[in-house]
Amino acid sequence: MSRIGRKPVALPQGVQIEVNDNVVKVKGPKGELTQNVHPDMKINITDNQLTVERPSDEKEHRALHGLTRTLIANMVQGVTVGYSKGLEINGVGYRAAKQGNNLVLTIGYSHPVEIKPLKGIEFEVPAPNKIIVKGIDKQVVGQMAAEIRAVREPEPYKGKGIKYENEIIRRKAGKAGKAGKK
Repeated sequence: MSRIGRKPVALPQGVQIEVNDNVVKVKGPKGELTQNVHPDMKINITDNQLTVERPSDEKEHRALHGLTRTLIANMVQGVTVGYSKGLEINGVGYRAAKQGNNLVLTIGYSHPVEIKPLKGIEFEVPAPNKIIVKGIDKQVVGQMAAEIRAVREPEPYKGKGIKYENEIIRRKAGKAGKAGKK
């Protein structure tokens, strides 16, 4: 029994949903998103709620039930509130700056690294060591944040690099000198 799949998705004021065959379009104040869903999943819209039904209790249908409901719920939240992912830069002389729409990172390489945003993505740099990636598509926001982090991943000895805001870096001890040698 999929508990997530059975939960209805509340549709806030100003959100319009269109379902044509297996394509779901969600329009809201922040934009429009489109998602293909499995043709076996049945989507019902009543009042201000959307529910997803599955045709049988087969393993594949049970898995698709929760997935479909979650994808649609993420689209509704994206077009109303939006998504953001925060990154922190640690290291002496490491910093970020915004140049037009692009993000310019100075992170210990011989050259600054310029990152162009994907479609529908916006960068904010509230401080030289903080980056905020914003957008309406949860998957694209996460992908862009992962690409920025991959430019200089945090290393375990000093913790230098780009990490997510809430990420905990497991630290390692450095080299120990030879003990007991005279």
